[in-house]
Amino acid sequence: MSEAVKTSSLTGAVSPTIPVFICALAIFLLSGMDAAMKSLVIAVGVYNTVLWRSMVATLIAGATWSAGPRSKPSLSVVKLHALRAAVVGIVLLSFFWGLARLPLAEAIGLSFVAPLFALFLAALLLGERVRREAVWASLAGIAGVAIILAGQFGAGSRSQDALLGTAAVLVSTVFYAYNLILSRQQALVAKPVEIMLFQNLCMAVILGLAAPWLAVALPRELWLHLVGVAVLSLAGQFLMSWSYARAEAQYLIPTEYSAFIWAIALGWFFFGEEVAWTTLTGACLIVAGCLIAARANPKLAEPIEAAV
Repeated sequence: MSEAVKTSSLTGAVSPTIPVFICALAIFLLSGMDAAMKSLVIAVGVYNTVLWRSMVATLIAGATWSAGPRSKPSLSVVKLHALRAAVVGIVLLSFFWGLARLPLAEAIGLSFVAPLFALFLAALLLGERVRREAVWASLAGIAGVAIILAGQFGAGSRSQDALLGTAAVLVSTVFYAYNLILSRQQALVAKPVEIMLFQNLCMAVILGLAAPWLAVALPRELWLHLVGVAVLSLAGQFLMSWSYARAEAQYLIPTEYSAFIWAIALGWFFFGEEVAWTTLTGACLIVAGCLIAARANPKLAEPIEAAV
């Protein structure tokens, strides 16, 4: 799951072919990060996974920020970074907690409802008009979630754990929708490298407040795994930021749903997960709803991969 910033200006925009390819590569990297995060969460728990990942990502982003041209952010910008870090922290903790209890493809499919929540939050917080497309998109998304839930009820012994995981993923999507609103504000006042640094730093500080009671030292064999997760996350965030600065969202949004295909493949390869027909059907309805939503507001019709 990723904190890419999608800027509204198109820097050096030409043919969308290269940005589309780069965006697809970013989705592949972030999907690999999701699979690696699931392994870490199963091994050491969601809190320690997110805490240590934030610390490692802060070091990597800090080195990148220090090496290039930079300016000290104002207090108001730091407050914005901290607010979004708190929101993203909730997103990550709830999403990856749910991910540990669901098949990878199912969690990714459910996460795609975030843009639908974002459309209504934009109306509530930004005063935007709720268009007819948003209503149809939401109905498709609700139907998709209902079908996935119906499949879980038929899963016997895993239904209760799966329902708790589903609830956690859906909570994460609500907060991610708010995160999308905040990311627009960030994009106007800070560059992507600065955002990645201060967001991970603020998140590490916030999570670190509970460290005396919850933190544990990572086993030595997991450190390389954790560094790989941080590198995949930062690389995916950077490539998505680069793509969205050079091509319109209408070209890039469809490529982002390739995450579901990668989730199926990675879930099967690493965890032996099979994908139920209800998950496939529900995810297709959710994606259809998001593509309808993209016509209503392209800037908000982006899946959760962009935030983690």
